[in-house]
Amino acid sequence: MSAGKRSAGLLLFRTTGTGGERDVEVLIGHMGGPFWAGRESAAWSVPKGEYGPDEEPAAAARREFEEELGVPVPDEVWLPLGEARQRSGKTVTVWAVEAELDVASVVPGTFTMEWPRGSGVQQEFPEMDRFAWCTPEQAAERLIAGQRVFVQRLRAQVRGEAASPEA
Repeated sequence: MSAGKRSAGLLLFRTTGTGGERDVEVLIGHMGGPFWAGRESAAWSVPKGEYGPDEEPAAAARREFEEELGVPVPDEVWLPLGEARQRSGKTVTVWAVEAELDVASVVPGTFTMEWPRGSGVQQEFPEMDRFAWCTPEQAAERLIAGQRVFVQRLRAQVRGEAASPEA
């Protein structure tokens, strides 16, 4: 029996506010390619990617971050945000890393696919076509539904709160 597909990723964040008013902004990316071109809502993702049984999740998260953003992973502490099962059945594991990143420095990785379908023409597209720092509320609108829980968990850790049951 197969364990199912698994992905791992890193969610960069920066803190805002002070004292009891502390909150976060997170760096997420808009999924590239023709399927996502005209969408904003539920069309963004944590930089992540699949890995196989011979790769550790943390190694996959590091590899995918570097592939999708074209910059090294910041040398900071990784905060585990756990796993979440996506609607597709894939299990995603995410860590958060507090760091600044200028989105202008990002050079996204690419993938090749036949487009338009059935044309025989191979085209190259960015894995993520743009990146943005978002408040948790903005991220809740933009992220695909199954990844929103990671922002909730991160926010709870930064604020020193217990995460909600669905998180």
